[in-house]
Amino acid sequence: MSDRPRPREDLRSLEGYHSPQLDVAVRLNTNESPYAPPREFVEAWTESLAGIPLNRYPDRDARELRAALGTQIGQPVERLFCANGSNEVLQTLLLTYGGAGRAAVVFEPTYALHSHIARISGTAVAIGERRADFTVDADGARSLIVGLRPAVVFLCSPNNPTGTVEPRSTIEALLEVSPGLVVVDEAYGEFADRSAIELVAEDRRLVVVRTYSKVWSLAALRLGFCVAPSWVVRELEKVILPYHLPAPSQLAGTAALRYAAEMDERVSALVRERERLEAELAGVDGITLYPSGANFLLLRAHGDGHALWERLVERGVLVRDFSSWPRLEHCLRVTVGTPEENDAFLAALRSALQDEAQSRDADVSRAR
Repeated sequence: MSDRPRPREDLRSLEGYHSPQLDVAVRLNTNESPYAPPREFVEAWTESLAGIPLNRYPDRDARELRAALGTQIGQPVERLFCANGSNEVLQTLLLTYGGAGRAAVVFEPTYALHSHIARISGTAVAIGERRADFTVDADGARSLIVGLRPAVVFLCSPNNPTGTVEPRSTIEALLEVSPGLVVVDEAYGEFADRSAIELVAEDRRLVVVRTYSKVWSLAALRLGFCVAPSWVVRELEKVILPYHLPAPSQLAGTAALRYAAEMDERVSALVRERERLEAELAGVDGITLYPSGANFLLLRAHGDGHALWERLVERGVLVRDFSSWPRLEHCLRVTVGTPEENDAFLAALRSALQDEAQSRDADVSRAR
């Protein structure tokens, strides 16, 4: 239709954010928890659902959830903002502090939705480059911020998809020069050995974003939150749509906190498995492995990364293919799964790399 309404010009070239889902035996591509929530939690949560007055809107302020979270992490309720997954938290931050005539800084390679949501909100995106080891050069970042004076600076730690954990000194260096918010995305923070939450204070422009999707095994319920100065939270509450957080999600988020011990044990188990995978992969020829503080590992194939991804799929294992992304050429990211899933991945990887080596040797022989 020639008279079909057209989207905004600045969005016409935008592509949606997708992660391929294939019917395979082992799915290690989306960084979900490989474990379902504790059965006792599910029973308690589903029982509580019967008490929800479905004809009434949910608590707009999520007061019970925020109070429980505040007790859990040692922060006052006034510094907590909850939303439908950490992505809605990021979107609300950009709708509030970004927009036309303002810019956000990201350090690539990093989580694609930081720049994606920025562009959707009409915020210009400025890119800082990471070092070869995927850490952020604090001095270079400071110079970029001083020159651009962005409204928002994103720092993903542990960084997705590289697993890099930034030191406290880097965060403090960015805070010293940033005229706007410094947003530390800690979607995988529980798997790391340090967090920026302890740095949040009323006199700092620091926001730390977390999610229930990973550690709490609640990806299906879409629940996230941020810890921020109370003056930031008040502004976010003006922008977010009314009654945006469903009552079932609020109940689940509150109930899950009663099972913190079980969640801590799962974190420990996944970290042990990550360390086991790192040790196993360190001896595998044909790849370079990068250190990680998250529940995933990034590896770079010495050959064709996409071809290696295809060979893994043929063997029933799905990982995330970053091989065609700028700065991540030939890279694949694998989520830490159960011990059985990780063993299947290791076996598939070794088999795929062996096939690649044999194919390469055959090509050399034919060339002779």
